[in-house]
Amino acid sequence: MRIIRFLNEQSVPTLAALTNEEKVYVLPQQDFMELVRTAEEQETTPLALVEGVIATSNPIEAKASELNIIVPIEAPEVWASGVTYERSRDARNYEATGGKLDATTFYDKVYDAERPEIFFKSTAARTVGPNQDVYLRSDSNWQIPEPELGLVLNKRGDIVGYTIGNDMSCRDIEGENPLYLPQAKMWKNSCSLGPAIRLAETVEDPYTFKITCRIYRNGELNVEGSASTGQLKRKFDELVSFLIRDNELFDGTVLLTGTCIVPPNEFTLEDGDRIEIEISGIGVLNNPVKSQAAKSVAAQ
Repeated sequence: MRIIRFLNEQSVPTLAALTNEEKVYVLPQQDFMELVRTAEEQETTPLALVEGVIATSNPIEAKASELNIIVPIEAPEVWASGVTYERSRDARNYEATGGKLDATTFYDKVYDAERPEIFFKSTAARTVGPNQDVYLRSDSNWQIPEPELGLVLNKRGDIVGYTIGNDMSCRDIEGENPLYLPQAKMWKNSCSLGPAIRLAETVEDPYTFKITCRIYRNGELNVEGSASTGQLKRKFDELVSFLIRDNELFDGTVLLTGTCIVPPNEFTLEDGDRIEIEISGIGVLNNPVKSQAAKSVAAQ
């Protein structure tokens, strides 16, 4: 069972359930975390609440593909995990060594360390949903999408859902100096989530998700890659345990779990590209790519 949000005819955000048959049922809650909290208060599960609505109501006439789907959750914070796949470690090493790969780096160390790399990625204001533009950073010449499975968490750190995330990244900025990581990862419209949240209780094995990324240029497929969450070096509970350590979580926080799909080293995103990230059982997240004008602060 998947949960989506869309704008109704009055442009009001509306929560709905999307069945495997692609039927859409409007839910009474305002947002996903209200659904989760209502289930807790009634000592039941989100799935049971949704199934109750489906049993006593009719689906809307419109198909999901005809709706104006918006970001499924306005996550107060989005965090991300790095170097959780071997392919990610190798790509980061390529950046850090200028392609020489002739030395052990801190990326090798964190890949094998007890403590994972977890960094702050985005806020609700910087996060976009399906079919909204993701922006290129004006001072980077090597930018890629990072397709990732996102964990939707409550304030206790329980995984209550799974979604798709695009962790836009500047390979040249991070490769120049690891201390530049926040600038390589975080800027306006540098994160996208959607199109749905898969209820965690409906996922038998979260390490069997298939992730596919396709990048289109001038309407033609330019880059394509696939991976599985089964290739992860770390378990989800392990990543969450470090995120909540001495930290306060807010309901609806999203933790991206890292990428295993990296475009060829000679590839960089361009204005007008389109990124398509598909995760089995969740859906397809589409985002056009746009350039933005550089901003500067005048000297005082």
